[in-house]
Amino acid sequence: MNQSLQKSAQGASQNRTPAPAPSGGAFRPFEGLRQEIDRLFDDFGRDWRMPIGRAISGLGFSDMPVPAVDVVEKSDCFELSAELPGMDEKNIDLKLANGQLVIKGEKKDEREEKSKGSYLSERRYGSFERSFTLPDDVDANKIEAKFAGGVLKVRLPKKPDAQKPEQKINIKSS
Repeated sequence: MNQSLQKSAQGASQNRTPAPAPSGGAFRPFEGLRQEIDRLFDDFGRDWRMPIGRAISGLGFSDMPVPAVDVVEKSDCFELSAELPGMDEKNIDLKLANGQLVIKGEKKDEREEKSKGSYLSERRYGSFERSFTLPDDVDANKIEAKFAGGVLKVRLPKKPDAQKPEQKINIKSS
């Protein structure tokens, strides 16, 4: 490196002012970006071509993540699949109220180990709740749900008048 470049590099490093110290705890440069991305994904999921809008309730005091849910629209129904690994069917509650499909779940894990000279006791609890606004064309009286292999599948059939076949429209030339 020639001398003029070295002096220039040294001068630049000496003239720099240090970044301001963060206030109120650890410096989190990406926290604002993360919140903005989360907000964008929430808006994207709620508004963009989603037949069933979603709203997530708070998790309360648990550390259990909100389950991943896929919604697919077919010609005769909507299919909702929720991943609930490690949960039992008896700990899942599925309700329909005021046009909302609500999935609630609670997971309890207790472990106790005793051995010579030691005792270990752990308890973990978590709960979640997700709600989905149903479209008007869902036949609420025919909703079916199945749970197998940690996946809850809910079939939301459409009303017969909402299942109209495609119709070709002829285009006339002028």
